[in-house]
Amino acid sequence: MTLDLTILGGGMIVYDQVLPSIYQLQREGRIGAIRVAASRTTRLRELVDARFQAAFPGQTFDASPALTEPDDRVFPDAWKQVVAAMRPRQVVIVATPDELHEEMVTFALLHDQHVICVKPLVHRYAQAEAIRKLAHERGLFVGVEYHKRFDRRSLEARGSYRAGRFGAFRCGEAKLIEPWSYHYSNFQNWFTKDKTDPFTYIGCHYVDLVYFITGLRPVEVSVQGVEGSFPNGKAAWMWSAGRVVFENGGILSVINGMGYPDQGAGSNDQGMCLFCESDTAAGGHGAGGVIHHSDQFRGVAHSYVERAGNGKHFHFINPDYFRLVPHEGAGLKPVGYGHDSIAALVDAAMRVEQAGDGDATSNLAQRQRVLTEIDERGILATPANSYINELVVEAGRISISGNGVRVAIRYGNAPGVGVL
Repeated sequence: MTLDLTILGGGMIVYDQVLPSIYQLQREGRIGAIRVAASRTTRLRELVDARFQAAFPGQTFDASPALTEPDDRVFPDAWKQVVAAMRPRQVVIVATPDELHEEMVTFALLHDQHVICVKPLVHRYAQAEAIRKLAHERGLFVGVEYHKRFDRRSLEARGSYRAGRFGAFRCGEAKLIEPWSYHYSNFQNWFTKDKTDPFTYIGCHYVDLVYFITGLRPVEVSVQGVEGSFPNGKAAWMWSAGRVVFENGGILSVINGMGYPDQGAGSNDQGMCLFCESDTAAGGHGAGGVIHHSDQFRGVAHSYVERAGNGKHFHFINPDYFRLVPHEGAGLKPVGYGHDSIAALVDAAMRVEQAGDGDATSNLAQRQRVLTEIDERGILATPANSYINELVVEAGRISISGNGVRVAIRYGNAPGVGVL
């Protein structure tokens, strides 16, 4: 079985990770036709540059709007026209700014499409729950692309933690500082105070990762922001410091921002350290455990005789996330957990579709059974098994807007958030 696929958005994540991964799946016969829809042609043209031509010779995508359209012309509804014209029960990847996710995901589901969405899915729990119900009723897969889940060190930590080898998480810290150059990127147009913040956009990666590894749910969030402005004058939270309390009393400190020096050797600064403890170690004495991931430096450093595309001679390389490397076939192939994540999400959509024998109306119960199996397995993030992220984001947005006020998360029959 092959599925046609439409990507909504043409920004950084599409260029760096999504489109190369989809090209590889097309090369392997798992994806059919590919279409990319954006509001302007500027980004779409970057997706046909020499990098893609060299890595994936002979492969391309249908662009909406057409690449011949002028850069200054805006097509705000191009994505709707493309999704509405798709054959039922194919795949839509939503790779746009956060505030557009709810409308796009819901529209795709109403047009009977499986959906993969970049993180975070939405900003409020009620939105995620509505998406979950709609997808389940129609037997459609919705997956959230938290690619750090597919980092082998994260999978190893999950297995070892749940086997009791670390004890219980007690206190930790995580950070993800993106490059200063983001100040001059398209972030200027959407990364504004009224729409998102560093904790919501990038801090969610590590909050999700602690939940993924430990299974512990967050119960309280507080976030303090540091305001700044982009070169175009728009105000934004440029930095954030978050504090997340988990249901066993464990505390995670999360700092995020856009200030890693462009002259620095890495592309960012990120990592996580979780301290754990046990009262039942061998001999009856307590013991400490630690999970320490230094994610900005994977032990690989290159120094080039000429400046690389990032303008640096000396550069820390992360081959584990996403790289295009030589292989025995034509061009290059993607490797790393970024590709593994996309491939697993596409495969999940195919599993659901195969459970219904490709029929649009019959075998709904079989599709729903597969959806439940994916939810319960908990490796792929879905609205049913990762809704804690929407609760954390919702609480975080309230907190950062309230100058760091503490916000509680409740579960049970009516999950929600409230200021303490």
